[in-house]
Amino acid sequence: MFGNLRDETNEKPSAIAKTSRREFLNNTAAASAFLLAPGAGKTLENRDPLPAPFANLKPLGSRVRPIEAEEFRARIAEAQKRMAESQPAFEVLFIAPGTSLYYFTGIRWGLSERLLGLLIPKSGEPILVVPAFEEGRLREKLKFPMEVRIWQEDQSPTRIAAGALADRGWRTGQAGVEETAGFTFFDHFRAAAPGFTCVSADPVTIGCRAHKSPHELELMRLACDATFDVFAAVFASLKEGLSQDELGDLVEAGFSKMGLRGGALTLIGASAALPHGTLQPRTLKPGDVVLVDGGCLVEGYESDVTRTGILGKPSQKVADVFEIVRHAQNAALDAARAGKLSGTVDDAARTVVAAAGYGPDYRFFTHRLGHGIGLDGHEHPYLVRGSTTILEPNMTFSNEPGIYIQSEFGLRCEDDMVIAPAGPAQLLTKGLQSSLEKPLDYV
Repeated sequence: MFGNLRDETNEKPSAIAKTSRREFLNNTAAASAFLLAPGAGKTLENRDPLPAPFANLKPLGSRVRPIEAEEFRARIAEAQKRMAESQPAFEVLFIAPGTSLYYFTGIRWGLSERLLGLLIPKSGEPILVVPAFEEGRLREKLKFPMEVRIWQEDQSPTRIAAGALADRGWRTGQAGVEETAGFTFFDHFRAAAPGFTCVSADPVTIGCRAHKSPHELELMRLACDATFDVFAAVFASLKEGLSQDELGDLVEAGFSKMGLRGGALTLIGASAALPHGTLQPRTLKPGDVVLVDGGCLVEGYESDVTRTGILGKPSQKVADVFEIVRHAQNAALDAARAGKLSGTVDDAARTVVAAAGYGPDYRFFTHRLGHGIGLDGHEHPYLVRGSTTILEPNMTFSNEPGIYIQSEFGLRCEDDMVIAPAGPAQLLTKGLQSSLEKPLDYV
């Protein structure tokens, strides 16, 4: 439901702390995967073994096809096509470190006060502007040749960027700045290149990233498959007395066993009545709902899955609420069709919830229905009331209705889906939850 899982492999920590989904949602400090593993603080020799259901978890191995240079080149070509077709046209895109940098170049780079900037002109090769002392490390990461301009510590990187564009004949027109670029980078670039009108790059960057290629969908399905496998092992290991933190540790350990980076928000009983949890500790007892919301990364592409189970038998109220949520999820899946407005998908799910007595509006179904997903756990477009994005084939979303009853329990079902060329959206996950007692199909 919430939180991005960043893959900053081999990068030094940036000035902005990177935290896991569970850490962020619980508002705790970042910690290493080792410290978060079950038995944290114990030596390797005496750490508690994982429960038996984790025995069959294995790395994805050859099932994962890496993204090759030509696919990154094709993304830049698509961006340039969209730049030229826009009215008015974009003469250049300015992109700072983040998932859009990776999307177009395959380069992962930590964000800091020292700018690494990607410039994509309307035609021709991209330009990378990099601190001079980082040039060697950057060149090791290049997936394909492109121009590299360096800047020394006493120079302005945005002036270097503006000069590189001027050398190519790009001095005026519309410059699109990617949405996650820091204000300081945007402001300095605007000052260094006054001939450009700086505007949002969203029409191009979101236009490219929102439409997933077959390879991107394949990677997202693998991430969903792995999430199902880990969650199945976790739910098969439920026992009285487990704490929320111990459940979260099991999720992270399961992904680690598969060679993946992942985690989850884990909530028990009344804690689940707050969609993103509470700082209050809880341990599992019979009749408690157990909400697990998380995912993992495969080649940078994220999954986001929520399952709500039960230790023992649910009360009638909990069972009834589960059926309402699942019907809402079905309604949203059917409403998510090419040509429809994104807001109508939220409407479809919310109508089911309200008609069952858990309305009006956001009273019990307290958040939007879903969000786009891909290289970011949350990305454009969004499935929220009033949103007017026209759904198009190969857009990907979470579908996650929920009902939250304060001081009692919360229940959410979440699967990932892709808009089909015709008919209802198709699942990226293995299947919808069938019951509280069996949140996933496991043996």
